[in-house]
Amino acid sequence: MENKTRCGWCLSSDLYKKYHDEEWGVPVYDDQKLFEFLILETFQAGLSWITILKKRENFQLAFDDFDYKKVAQYPEEKIQELLQDAGIIRNQLKIRAAVSNAIAFMKVQKEFGSFSKYIWRFTNGKPIDNNRQSLKEVPSTTPLSDEISKDLKKRGFKFVGSTVVYAHMQATGMVNDHLDDCWRKI
Repeated sequence: MENKTRCGWCLSSDLYKKYHDEEWGVPVYDDQKLFEFLILETFQAGLSWITILKKRENFQLAFDDFDYKKVAQYPEEKIQELLQDAGIIRNQLKIRAAVSNAIAFMKVQKEFGSFSKYIWRFTNGKPIDNNRQSLKEVPSTTPLSDEISKDLKKRGFKFVGSTVVYAHMQATGMVNDHLDDCWRKI
């Protein structure tokens, strides 16, 4: 694996390389996994992704394996417990957003049959395959991420600005932004 060409953003650590090689840009259609990435991306807002990756297992434990049904029912006591958990990002607004996003997530499921059907309808169920030669060509937002962000906010989601949404789209394979010379693209 070490002799393979990768996207330049992941070269600084083995954790980044593993994430790049095994997950980033792989299409995700499973609702629980989509919820996990939604939680992680919203906590990443304003921070680096490596910070979130290093704390991912802690988030998994703190948020009951990203079980949105449980998260939606967190009482105030659990929120206060999360605010004391040094293993995660202890931002009150983001923690409360995780709870309200779980509730909104289930409303979307009820309306569309699954969150996956809802989110993937924006790309007609298939990844958008981009052709990028350099990291400079990879945007932080697109008109589509603007549209999805607006729709999510209308449905009650929080911390889902266009940058967060585009990162979610990349992470869950809705868009393939692997550089053209990356082994994951070829």
